[in-house]
Amino acid sequence: MLQHCTLLLLLCVARLLSTSSALPFEQRGFWDFAMDSMDSGGMMSMMRDEEEGSAVEEILPPDIPVCPFGCHCRLRVVQCSDLGLTEVPKNIPLDTKFLDLQNNRITELKENDFKGLTNLYGLSLRNNLISKVHPKTFVPLKHMQKLYFSKNLLTTVPKNLPASLVEIRIHENRIKKVEAGAFSGLGNMNCIEMGANPIHNSGFEPGAFKGLKLNYLRISESKLTGVPKELPDSLHELHLDHNQIQAVELEDLKRYKNLYRLGLAFNHIRNIENGSLAFLPRLRELHLDNNRLTRVPKGLPEMKYLQVVYLHSNNIDQVGVDDFCPRGFGMKRTFYNGISLFSNPVNYWEVQPATFRCVSDRLAIQFGNYKK
Repeated sequence: MLQHCTLLLLLCVARLLSTSSALPFEQRGFWDFAMDSMDSGGMMSMMRDEEEGSAVEEILPPDIPVCPFGCHCRLRVVQCSDLGLTEVPKNIPLDTKFLDLQNNRITELKENDFKGLTNLYGLSLRNNLISKVHPKTFVPLKHMQKLYFSKNLLTTVPKNLPASLVEIRIHENRIKKVEAGAFSGLGNMNCIEMGANPIHNSGFEPGAFKGLKLNYLRISESKLTGVPKELPDSLHELHLDHNQIQAVELEDLKRYKNLYRLGLAFNHIRNIENGSLAFLPRLRELHLDNNRLTRVPKGLPEMKYLQVVYLHSNNIDQVGVDDFCPRGFGMKRTFYNGISLFSNPVNYWEVQPATFRCVSDRLAIQFGNYKK
């Protein structure tokens, strides 16, 4: 009997020893995502709290912004592009600086879509289906400077744009008319890109650009048949490429004495009236390629700062020795660094070398054989 009791006691002790040497239970999978920021001791403590009911669910303070579903929010940039959205999402953080809504299917901007976003600096609505904008949509955006609205279905310039706006891009829409005062109150506006709209010269009402002090304006790929009237006289760059302009008349450029760059390429220009270019004393670049000119425009030698002239792909069949450079020494302040004459029916061997006496380098002259 005594031997039986001793054997039973030894078995119990052995069982106790084997149990104490076993590893503690460790849950796999559910908490694995936190392993990088928490050691195993902290992990086990959290698990024990969970089992004992002492863990408290974390609740975000009310002042922490919530990111709209599907969007990415970081450093006050909210990116909601390419999500198939049909309207502006809700719960946009109020401290947002840049909001990206491009490449969606938004059709309309409502009055309160941007309510409270007083800190917004830039807004991209590019490539949507927007055809309707409430007159008060942009009223809350007191500090917005950049608005990208290209590739939509707008038929007019949106109303009540923020006075803080510096740049607006509304190209590739369906705008046929710019009403008088469409940009009123936008004294800070510097750049307007509105090409690829089906607008004619008659679509610009008198006073359409009144009050603007623009540096840059592009109305390319439209239906213009002449240089529009009453554009801002402050312009440094004017791009009217890919239109149907037939000629440049004497009064067309009279207002633009501050122009540095003028783009008139890919039009139907046959004639530039003598004296027209004299109104552009500060011009640096002149783009007249892909037109129907038969002669080098008059007045180039008197343009003291002109450096680049594109005349390729025209019908120019002769080039005179004084077409580009003045006769007097020192009259031109800067040498040409780019003259293109290729794809014209003029033979380069018929042009006298002295024609390019005010060109900085012979490589700056782009000549070539004409192929009809």
